[in-house]
Formats: sequence, C-alpha cells, structure tokens
Amino acid sequence: MSLNRSEKEAVISEVTTLAAQAQTLVMAEYRGITVADMTKLRNQARSTGVSLSVLKNTLARRAVAGSAFEVVSDQMTGPLIYGFSVDAVAAAKVVSDFAKTNDKLVIRGGAFAGKALDVNGVKQLANIPSKEVLLAQLCGLLMSPISRTAVVLGALAVKKGEGEAVAA
Repeated sequence: MSLNRSEKEAVISEVTTLAAQAQTLVMAEYRGITVADMTKLRNQARSTGVSLSVLKNTLARRAVAGSAFEVVSDQMTGPLIYGFSVDAVAAAKVVSDFAKTNDKLVIRGGAFAGKALDVNGVKQLANIPSKEVLLAQLCGLLMSPISRTAVVLGALAVKKGEGEAVAA
C-alpha cells in the first residue's frame, strides 16, 4: 500500500514526536512472524509503555534525522519493527524477552543516549533491573548500616543491663 505525500508527512511527524520523547530505540527483524505472535508482542509492548511500529525505512530515517537516534540510520534496512520507549530499558526488555520465545524475531540493534547498540548491547540493556527494583536495592543499601548499628546498640544495651543486674 502506497502512502501519499500528506500521509507520509503525518507518519514522519508522529515518529519524530515519539523519538523526541523516547530514551531508547530498538530495531528487530520480524520476517516470518505470524500475525498472532505479532499481536501478542504489540500487546506486551503496549502494557509496558513501548511504542512498536512497522515503518518504511526511508520514513524512519527521515523521522530520526537530527535526533539522538540518527546514529543507527545506516542500520535501517530490511523488514524492521521499531520500538521506542520513554523508560530506558522497557523497549529492550520487551523485544529481548519476546525474541527468547520466538526465534523468528531477530534483534538487529538499537540506540540509547545517542550511542548505537549492537545485538549484545540491546540484550545487556534488557538485563538491567527495572527502576522500581533499583530503587528497592538502593533503599536496602541505605538501610543496612542503620539496621546493623541498631542491632549492635541493642546488644550493647542488653549486655550493659545484664552487667548492672549482676553487680547489684
């Protein structure tokens, strides 16, 4: 299906808006995936705030021109699905998790913070814990010295209390 000029401009402006808000772009080749599997992938992506789009590569290149994702414009060839996410790891996590269960989805690369990522870079980004998990780990690290100090002070108080009871 061919798009006319105004439709192409609308697609470019929509993707430009997505790219301006997103932190991460992940590209994957979807050749051979069934419609049911693609629908499942889109539903998973939608539930995590990832925008997945199948775009003409020339339109995608024009949309990311001048953005942090321009570094991967030379990799935009073949049948690709583009995943943009505001959360730094969400797009990589969704695509990587789906690729583990469906071998027809092949991760081609991506971009994060103005740097191009290869397949291994996308997988490493996907392995980073979510923001909530990282915050919980940080809270645990901050609470650890305080709780240890409280345990030591409690043990000293018990020991000092026993010593006074023996002396009396």
